[in-house]
Amino acid sequence: MTLTFPRLWLLALLLGTLSGCSSGWGSRAWQPPQLRLLKVETVKVQLLQQDFKLHFEVDNPNDSRLLVRGLRYKIMLGELILAEDQVTDWFLVAGHSHEIFVVPVRTNLWRHAKPIAQKLKQRGQPIPYRLEGKLKTGLLFRDSVRIGVDGEI
Repeated sequence: MTLTFPRLWLLALLLGTLSGCSSGWGSRAWQPPQLRLLKVETVKVQLLQQDFKLHFEVDNPNDSRLLVRGLRYKIMLGELILAEDQVTDWFLVAGHSHEIFVVPVRTNLWRHAKPIAQKLKQRGQPIPYRLEGKLKTGLLFRDSVRIGVDGEI
């Protein structure tokens, strides 16, 4: 009887300590990272191929570092899909910090020349564009952050 009482007491102490760790004493709740498009850089424009660089900023509002595993994106002009691809660069964003990463984009506007020309002929009407993306984060507990940027030309 004397051997089981210390074991039960030790087990209760251990379980009480573990429940305190899971409740997150003194720490804030996890917040999702923020992803912003900073700028679009034109690299090379030719007749059959156009190269751009998209500059993104990832803000990590949490105390712990954030593992970024890649980005899947789609660029649309009206209903036309101009570019759709994914980048699998891995990098870490320190807690309460931000990192800038650059995504190379290659597209061929020549195959969309006729619909784009028709949209440009409609003077006075703006042409809508959209950038959709999904930032993949985490290693064991995988998550994704969505981005959507709309505008008009």
